Amino acid sequence: MKYFPRLAVLAAVPMVLVACGGDDEASDDAGAGGETPAADEASFPVTVGEGETAVEIPAEPDRIVSLSPTATEMLFAIDAGDAVVAADEYSDYPEDAPTTDLSGFEPNVEAIVGYDPDLVVASADPGDLVAGLSELEVPTLILPPARSLEDTYAQIEQLGVATGNVGPAAELVAGMRSDIEEITAEVPDDAEEATYFHELDANLYTVTGSTFVGELYTLAGMTNIADDAPGSGGDYPQLSPEFIVSADPDMIFFADGAEGGVTVQDIASRPGWDALTAVQQDRVFEVDSDIASRWGPRVVDYVRFLVDQRVALLEPVG
Repeated sequence: MKYFPRLAVLAAVPMVLVACGGDDEASDDAGAGGETPAADEASFPVTVGEGETAVEIPAEPDRIVSLSPTATEMLFAIDAGDAVVAADEYSDYPEDAPTTDLSGFEPNVEAIVGYDPDLVVASADPGDLVAGLSELEVPTLILPPARSLEDTYAQIEQLGVATGNVGPAAELVAGMRSDIEEITAEVPDDAEEATYFHELDANLYTVTGSTFVGELYTLAGMTNIADDAPGSGGDYPQLSPEFIVSADPDMIFFADGAEGGVTVQDIASRPGWDALTAVQQDRVFEVDSDIASRWGPRVVDYVRFLVDQRVALLEPVG
């Protein structure tokens, strides 16, 4: 399901990590949670980010290369899609994204500049991407994987300033906040605990509640079994089959389906898993790995899906 932001017109929204038009006073206000300029107040040159990641954009870009599927989704959602002339090989959404064979993992500076960009957006700086493009006077905005929804909102606002689409970015963020609040309110505060296991691959790697996707499950009123797993596996631990069976999650979500991947039947046929509550009550769900791994506007769709399953769990079985 495609997410369309609400079309409310906003007077002002908080913005972080942005300084516009060389106005020190305005940038101090913004950094402290001040007001975002309205769409017709976008000005250039503009500096987005801070410290080593700060990048100055001299003029409103009209030829953007996106090396991040998430950034591509964000750009189209804030009405900057017409300026995107090329997107990386994994930018498969929305349908009209100009997907190419450019790589965000092993970026080729020569191939990128072949599109004559005046702004490049990426999620990381592998190798000498920023340095190489800087020598050619092409600004590069790095938007790393979000660790929270607040990171997502901040990145959307940054892209809004970087592209001259402050108003649409503000509307999108406000719409996302409102929609997620409305959706998650459907889960009663006094609902009994519901546990889940989120499978990343068939080797039983998963996420903890402290990750970005883990936050979405928490908002939907679910408790992550991985948070109680023994040992130190970081934010993306590998669980043992025995631990999962003993934890007996109420729901299982797996992101390793896709074509030729794991199926519900595969999960149910694992030794001992046929006795799991999630399996016996048909609460094993395949999730879109793209939506589950990206931190763009479609997180609203994912929260909607999770809350639907959480609310269904409250309904009597049979």
